[in-house]
Amino acid sequence: MDGIGRITLARPETHNALDQDAMRALTTTLNTWQNSGLRALILTGEGKSFCAGASLGDVAGSDWAENPLTTLCDTLETFPAPTVAALNGGVYGGGVEIALACDFRIGVRGMKAFVPPAKLGIHYEPAGIRRAMDRLGAQVTRRMFLLADTFSDEDLARVGFLDDLVAGEELGGAAETLATRIAGLAPLAVQGMKRTIVELSRGTLDEAAARERVVACFASEDHQEGLAAFREKREAVFKGG
Repeated sequence: MDGIGRITLARPETHNALDQDAMRALTTTLNTWQNSGLRALILTGEGKSFCAGASLGDVAGSDWAENPLTTLCDTLETFPAPTVAALNGGVYGGGVEIALACDFRIGVRGMKAFVPPAKLGIHYEPAGIRRAMDRLGAQVTRRMFLLADTFSDEDLARVGFLDDLVAGEELGGAAETLATRIAGLAPLAVQGMKRTIVELSRGTLDEAAARERVVACFASEDHQEGLAAFREKREAVFKGG
């Protein structure tokens, strides 16, 4: 086992749009993997699009008072291990939020993104708007939600939506390289700091719990291994303890 989980959205005929059942199933998978020992997770799609968000049939047929997309994105955002969105194509609507819920995003040349609720008479969920503001800033979020702007691949790289932009044939290798790099770092430290970053962005930091994570890392075998590897000028081998 390489410590990397992989999930692929596999409905290319619908641009990987998700109905509510699919959102709940994906959330269940993520919850099942919470304590699996994974050190990184790659989320990607098949076909020309990464994800077209919610299926239009579901959008028209439900009031979305309880939003499974928000639950999915919250679960993805708080997943213990860092997550990599390997964006194989366009991201639309809720697909943009799913990508933003990941820690890192790699896109392909020629992709684009837009969020259409303003054109459909829909008020997007506050949690999704908060996610966009946290990653992209308030003004880009205004362009995305109030103007329903379409963002090109270069736009997405420039505003910080993408961490990397590669040719389509390079996407899989780039995602695996990044996930492998993450998996090779000290998991107790990485996962603890991810939790702290999420809580700080939400304004929900438990300072006592964060302090316990700091102390635990200093007392860990991985810390001793990291110091030894630094002294011996070799790669550290972290075991997560």
